[in-house]
Amino acid sequence: MKVIKRDGHMVDWCPEKIEEAVTKANKEVEDEEQASNAQIKNIIKYIEKLGKKRILVEDIQDIIEMKLMSMGKYELAKKYITYRYTRELVRRSNTTDKAIKELIDGENEYWNTENSNKNARVVTTQRDYLAGITSTDITKRFLLPEDIVEAHEAGIIHFHDADYFAQNALHNCDLINLEDMLQNGTNLNGVMIEKPHKFLTAMTIATQIITAVTSSQYGGATISLTHLAPFVRDSYKRYLDKYKKRKCSKEDCEKFAKEDLHKEIVDGVQTFQYQINSMTTTNGQAPFLSVAMYLGETKEYKEELAMIIEEFLKQRIQGMKNEKGVYITPAFPKLLYVLEEDNIHKKSKYYYLTKLAAECTAKRMVPDYISEKIMLECKINEKGEGDCYPCMGCRSFLTPDRTISLGNIAKAKNYVPGKGKYYGRFNQGVVTINLVDVALTADKDMDLFWQVFEERLELCHRALQLRHKRLSKATSDVAPILWQHGALARLDKGESIHELLHNGYSTISLGYAGLYECVKFMTGHSHTDNGKGKEFALEVMKKMNDKCKEWKAAENIDYSVYGTPIESTTYKFAKALKERFGVVKGITDRDYITNSYHVPVFEEIDAFTKLKLESEFQKLSPGGAISYIETPNLTNNLDVVLEIIDFIYNNIMYAELNTKSDYCQACGYDGEILLDDNLEWYCPNCGNRDHDKLNVARRTCGYIGTNFWNKGRTQEIKERVIHIDNKDA
Repeated sequence: MKVIKRDGHMVDWCPEKIEEAVTKANKEVEDEEQASNAQIKNIIKYIEKLGKKRILVEDIQDIIEMKLMSMGKYELAKKYITYRYTRELVRRSNTTDKAIKELIDGENEYWNTENSNKNARVVTTQRDYLAGITSTDITKRFLLPEDIVEAHEAGIIHFHDADYFAQNALHNCDLINLEDMLQNGTNLNGVMIEKPHKFLTAMTIATQIITAVTSSQYGGATISLTHLAPFVRDSYKRYLDKYKKRKCSKEDCEKFAKEDLHKEIVDGVQTFQYQINSMTTTNGQAPFLSVAMYLGETKEYKEELAMIIEEFLKQRIQGMKNEKGVYITPAFPKLLYVLEEDNIHKKSKYYYLTKLAAECTAKRMVPDYISEKIMLECKINEKGEGDCYPCMGCRSFLTPDRTISLGNIAKAKNYVPGKGKYYGRFNQGVVTINLVDVALTADKDMDLFWQVFEERLELCHRALQLRHKRLSKATSDVAPILWQHGALARLDKGESIHELLHNGYSTISLGYAGLYECVKFMTGHSHTDNGKGKEFALEVMKKMNDKCKEWKAAENIDYSVYGTPIESTTYKFAKALKERFGVVKGITDRDYITNSYHVPVFEEIDAFTKLKLESEFQKLSPGGAISYIETPNLTNNLDVVLEIIDFIYNNIMYAELNTKSDYCQACGYDGEILLDDNLEWYCPNCGNRDHDKLNVARRTCGYIGTNFWNKGRTQEIKERVIHIDNKDA
């Protein structure tokens, strides 16, 4: 018999614990009130004769109380109830001390590998984690219902970012309205920042805005280079006027102005790169920033935008120097390159930028690619028109715009009536359902599967409602950069942000993980089989979308299905599944589960088949999703990269190529750093295993990770198969 504890973990039946508990209660009452050893044994036998495979610990305690009272041991039963209550108080007491000590001493595996972009040894990160441990403790003890906490602890669901939930004003991801802030001014720490008049100044202000914004939330954030393009023209005019005043010829004025402008663009992009990678937010890390490169966003400033995009790509190809002075792959910013008619064909005017992007991807793993063609088909606004826009962070796409009829509720100064609005919108948070647990709980019973699935979705729904309710109490004063000075809105002081949480202005995300394992266990097939497995997988996805529509209609909150980027949680879920269900071959026998709808990393499949298949599931993850293919070194085979890019444009909304970009500081080797059978990283050239002397960059969950990973994620990285060969390289 297995006993299910309060946190959902299962342990073996241990009758000695009952003897110990009743014996302790015995000592608190008179002799005549005590239960004899024989009576205690009878209680144990009664429980065992129930013949249950699994029993809740609470049910065991209820039975003990009932049996004691039926024996007339009322005083003893009272003492046992008191003992039970005292134990509950101990469980609910402050649990931070041990975790804090382990963090400070560097002994906590979870915090050491919680985020591959954070170094837990650095004081700024430790400060964030110390606050996070306290916030998590408060969240679990006071802010969330017990059943949601227990489901989270058991890996049945994941309540994301509990380490920030104690603060009622923090939310997930942003699509920063940089245009409004630069064109109409903003305010940083009480200092008015007026409209800049040259590109370099605009770039500097942009980095300061980004740092302030990402310090006021906990997810990713995105800006568009389109919003910086007008300042390129401003700079050019300044240089042109300078040489005109010097009485230079028209030809020389233009020549010298262009030379000066080129230098300023180089300096401006370099400043941006340095600032983003050297600044530290209140989260103890560089800003989780994505930078969109979308030529189709502007007609007036397209040439200027192309200049900025070109320089961003060139500098990213070069990389940034590590402490040894060697150019390596930086983690940020993530680059988002939109494929469109003006840059996808060989005869397109801006195809040179796509070739540059391909070179950058082969060497530095970015940019990622958004297909304007497919996105216009997928994201239909309330006017029935397709829209294309960047994700807010690594994969969080806003749902199709429903704000056109709302008017300017955010009071943005760049609002255009009748036009879809995406910049200035945000996500309220995420709760993820573990689909593998649903399947294993149902134990292949299809009717039971849909019943359990319904119950778990409602559990996620209640958890999401709590996220929304907590955020709805915030006023604009809690983060002026966001709500008063243009990043998301320009509300008045003291004004509630409540209206921005409704009517589709912001989203809230139902995440999901482990679709592959769920389908495999229930049907015996992978969801890649184009048959029974795929059909069931699509049913599961449609069910989640139907639920989000149902909740949205009832509450006027934009619930949306989200392909969760579970980094540390993939390991947590895997461990929880083993504890609850044991080792199930092909399902729980690894230290990770598969992210969202992805084809499992170990399944042999070619790049084009994978992208085409996943495009169907991506459409059913409207709140966020990204697909990828794993490639060998393609720096000498850019034709293959361009072929893949062309396929992305025609077939899938958002995808990336995972290459390798490593460096060994001990010997200077710049090939792929490898993993041995014990999941230890080593240089194949010199054998170096010192993490402090290895620069390893791997795509983790949309972003590039550079600070190593937990055991589960590391195993997942090791088992990734290559989806395309490199025979022509």
